[in-house]
Amino acid sequence: MTADRIGDVGEAAALARILARLPTSPGTLLGPGDDAAVVAAPDGRVVLTTDVMVEGPDFRLAFSTPHDLGFKAAATNLADVAAMGARPTGLLVALTVPAETPVAVLEGIADGFADACTALAPGCAVVGGDLTLSPTLTLAVTAVGSLDGAAPVRRSGARPGDVVAYAGALGRSAAALRLLLDAPDADAVAHLRASRAELLAEQLAPSPPLAAGPAAAAAGATAMLDVSDGLLLDASRIARASGVVLDLDSVALGADVAAVAQALGTDAATALTVVLTGGEDHGLLACFPEDAALPAPFRSIGVVAAGAPAVLVDGGVPTAGALGWDSFAAYRD
Repeated sequence: MTADRIGDVGEAAALARILARLPTSPGTLLGPGDDAAVVAAPDGRVVLTTDVMVEGPDFRLAFSTPHDLGFKAAATNLADVAAMGARPTGLLVALTVPAETPVAVLEGIADGFADACTALAPGCAVVGGDLTLSPTLTLAVTAVGSLDGAAPVRRSGARPGDVVAYAGALGRSAAALRLLLDAPDADAVAHLRASRAELLAEQLAPSPPLAAGPAAAAAGATAMLDVSDGLLLDASRIARASGVVLDLDSVALGADVAAVAQALGTDAATALTVVLTGGEDHGLLACFPEDAALPAPFRSIGVVAAGAPAVLVDGGVPTAGALGWDSFAAYRD
């Protein structure tokens, strides 16, 4: 029905239908409806991050539902806030959409944002944004967070003797993407969505352990980041920023390797490479003092040592080098 298309309904009517689906937040002093939102900053500091998802290199409508898109766009930005040790408090969402896009697609995206906030970051909400027409569907999100009096956990604080720990799954998102990209047609994608829903959710609608970020800060984490580009590549960022060596233990990654090997029907060596380099995991990689109690769900996966900045696996240079996820290189038409 043409009346349901963005180009026919118009911006005001489309926004009214979207906003009605979004929750409010007690930390939002002034939400959508004015030129800008006003969000409480409990201790006078605000954590900010932004990211863009573009149809093609970042997502495919052939794979993702509108709900998936909203959920993932929220989750990936909220994970960056949590990686600073902060509590997410708000999201600003800008959408560009083709004129022929059904308004129902935007309603599905809005539902994804709402459900992600409710499930992953209670009290966080979409506080504003923008909507305009474009040939390409794009979601640009800015996330806001509060440190609640704590110091931000940066990448530069790791010290020799620290424990390297991780919260979340590794490699499953990359395995899911590989299966989707190798699916020959829409029927095969539909079969995957029905038969491998839990695995595909790691890629299409991830649920990172956001509460682990502030918990890590409270437990004394010395460095932390969101693993979005692969364990090796992101670990190398902590190594460079901190001037240390991160030595990862492949045995500690055994459950991830086994899960990826089973998902792809491949050998352990290939699965380990996927775990180390796959990307889009959106778990939290952190370093803690040796005597710190790791907060759930962090698990030890290595140690920090002195030396020129590097990432090792089992004391040796990884055969995969510092490769990681690169949406430019990984993009396939």
